Amino acid sequence: MSQPAASDRPFRGIALISCAVLGFVCMDVLIKAATATLPVVQILWARFVIQFAIVSLALPLAGKRLPPVSRRPRLQAVRSLTLALCNLCFTAAIAFIPLAEATAINFLAPLLVLVLAGWWLRETIGWRRWTAVGAGLLGVVIILRPGMGVTHPAAFLVLGTALLFSVYSVMTRLLARYDDSLTTIWHTGLAASIATSLVVPFFWVTPGPWGIAALLAIGVLGAIGHYLLILAYAAAPASLLAPFSYTQLVWAALFGWLVFADIPDLPTLLGGLVIAAGGLLSIAEGGRLAQAQRAVPAAAERQG
Repeated sequence: MSQPAASDRPFRGIALISCAVLGFVCMDVLIKAATATLPVVQILWARFVIQFAIVSLALPLAGKRLPPVSRRPRLQAVRSLTLALCNLCFTAAIAFIPLAEATAINFLAPLLVLVLAGWWLRETIGWRRWTAVGAGLLGVVIILRPGMGVTHPAAFLVLGTALLFSVYSVMTRLLARYDDSLTTIWHTGLAASIATSLVVPFFWVTPGPWGIAALLAIGVLGAIGHYLLILAYAAAPASLLAPFSYTQLVWAALFGWLVFADIPDLPTLLGGLVIAAGGLLSIAEGGRLAQAQRAVPAAAERQG
């Protein structure tokens, strides 16, 4: 029997992305806890090096020769370093602010991707998607409450995280024209591992047993989470799975309360819901446009 199409396994895709999101939240909890005793750079170094090592061991099992050669190595390197800087901002931020607040603000990233894709890749953005972007920005304003002096300055680092991740995402789209996904996965950690390895000796703090376990777990959870995302999007359409990524806000609020006694306030929850609503509007519009594009050749075939 032939393999089922991606859309034939929706429940598998939903289960996989739900596990991936939960894994990422667990990783963020460990990162936030580790910042109490270990430098941010050292945590990032462990995450990228361990994740890169796992990917390097796994690729030969998938039939990929090492090292995979990229047709755009400079762009791959810039993309990898952009992700490292993105993680640096987010890790530094969650050392000071609750996970739920950081997660909610970071949900602005998919909406910023629309803006960058329209400018950089010349993709068409309709008024519905511009409305979604506006909703996302409004949600961030609700959370940050500028001028009221109630938000920790570290929250603005998460805005930098969202912007950097949107640049990283657009570069990922661009690289899809030149390199296959396995090549890009391997290069994702290459430049970041090299860069963090060069600077980590200046920040090194010898970790205790708990610190070693936490660093190992952070790297493993990062690798597993990204692998589960790949499996999820291979099993079901992105338009179906994307809304389930917003469960990350629920997990972040729950774990933030259980582990760090951080209870999100009403503006954080309201702003997160507004950002999520903007994201869902964008997803719905993307599904509508994709359906319309599929309908055009079908109608031409019927006419022919």
